[in-house]
Amino acid sequence: MKKPDYSEETRLRRRRFRAVCGVDEVGRGPLAGPVTAAAVILNPNHIPEGLNDSKRLSEKQRERLYSLIINSSVVSVTHVSVEDIDRLNILQASLLAMLRAVELLERTPDYALIDGNKIPQDLFCPATALVKGDSKSVSIAAASIVAKISRDRLMKALGRENPGYGWEKNVGYPTKEHFLALRDLGVTPHHRRSFKPVHNILYPKA
Repeated sequence: MKKPDYSEETRLRRRRFRAVCGVDEVGRGPLAGPVTAAAVILNPNHIPEGLNDSKRLSEKQRERLYSLIINSSVVSVTHVSVEDIDRLNILQASLLAMLRAVELLERTPDYALIDGNKIPQDLFCPATALVKGDSKSVSIAAASIVAKISRDRLMKALGRENPGYGWEKNVGYPTKEHFLALRDLGVTPHHRRSFKPVHNILYPKA
């Protein structure tokens, strides 16, 4: 299977877009926890070996690459809360997370490569949306790794504070253990109330 490369970034750099950031989000599907986005401007002279879509990597590989990315690139991470997810809907919250991640970069990007088929509104720089971008662009792949590791660490910490839901392993996704805990232990402040399984527990049909 073809791995992501730097060709999209090289094409943009030839057009004088020197600082190209990749942007990706993680956490649309979980019943609990924030949606998280990362933006990464890779150093073209120090691109970590082995970058790929975070879903194609083991946890050990992601952790190793995360450290390499953090130490060689310009990186930002942002979380959009469950309250904002419930208020906006998960798609808009994901786009907001990506927008904030780009805005928080210490170096102002000249261009953004966004994973998916939508570009966040109000983005201050030109951008291209790339469907399955984390398997095409190493910058987006790097962002997918940083977002995944950042959110997983947060959910594992929340799991220690809220035992019984299995967040240390399922990081908020809907597993059998998570469903059973929702039934037996109830809804926590970290659950997304607009998501049907949670909503149905809070507001059972009469």
